Amino acid sequence: MISWDDFSKIEMRCGTIMEVADFPQAKKPAYQLTIDFGKLGTKKSSAQITHHYSKQELIGKQVIAVVNFPVKQIANFFSECLVLGVYDNNNNVILLQPDKPVNNGQPIG
Repeated sequence: MISWDDFSKIEMRCGTIMEVADFPQAKKPAYQLTIDFGKLGTKKSSAQITHHYSKQELIGKQVIAVVNFPVKQIANFFSECLVLGVYDNNNNVILLQPDKPVNNGQPIG
């Protein structure tokens, strides 16, 4: 069990995917994402979402991400946030996203 204080330290925000690139150096199939978080600026993330999403359909999609983790190096890429998703029955990620448009950078509550 964690406390509410522990949970409140996790900063989750909504952002819009602006750029998507292949990430051939990743151990598992992944994309490199550039996400606009409004006043927080843009952040990059590596995401293992290639099974359910093409690069083209990700552009403009809003996603939920943890934005206050330390930077994590994945191969030659520095991931600045963690995009959140749900694992399907085959362990492939389905993105968490708002069902209505919101402003980039809006906190999750």
